[in-house]
Amino acid sequence: MSELTIAMPKGRIFEEAVQMLRLAGYSLPNAFEESRKLIVEVPEESLRFILAKPMDVPTYVEHGVADVGVAGKDVMLEEKREVHEVLDLKISACHMAVAALPGYEKGELNPKVASKYPNLATRFFKEQGEQVEIIKLNGSIELAPIMGLAERIVDIVSTGQTLRENGLVELEQIEEITSRLIVNSASYRLKADVIGNMVERLGKVVKGTV
Repeated sequence: MSELTIAMPKGRIFEEAVQMLRLAGYSLPNAFEESRKLIVEVPEESLRFILAKPMDVPTYVEHGVADVGVAGKDVMLEEKREVHEVLDLKISACHMAVAALPGYEKGELNPKVASKYPNLATRFFKEQGEQVEIIKLNGSIELAPIMGLAERIVDIVSTGQTLRENGLVELEQIEEITSRLIVNSASYRLKADVIGNMVERLGKVVKGTV
């Protein structure tokens, strides 16, 4: 059997994806999720895992370092990498939203919007016919309106608790987000059987038919 290299982000997506693989019949070590290694081999299943930053997963897959990967739809929309999106895993569900301090009203010329997703945010506001200045931040986006860096933010919202705890309100929803199984173009051809088998098995987990 051909070895498959799978790129995944650590954290919630990784834990939920590993659980899905187990349900799909893949035998993974019990302490798998606790490993601090960046590359984890599972020779009995002919699998190798690369643990990367969420934004880097599609890059590893696009360049063929990984055959397949698990990436959030938010990352896919932001990065626009040349990969095949073959299955919605229906895990790590959340949504992309615009938020601001209570009482925010449009009006300022070229208002500032802070986001970890500058490309996605730019496209959204362009589609809305609104010209804004995007400020890219790498974390704690909620600080931007509080400190006066930006009037609005574009960020992932799961429960909304982080927004509430920082005194922000959601203004509008942009996109529903779940994690997707993505495949390298060359691997899709050269390892069609083993990748097809994985897609089929995970698809049954998604549908609840295992």
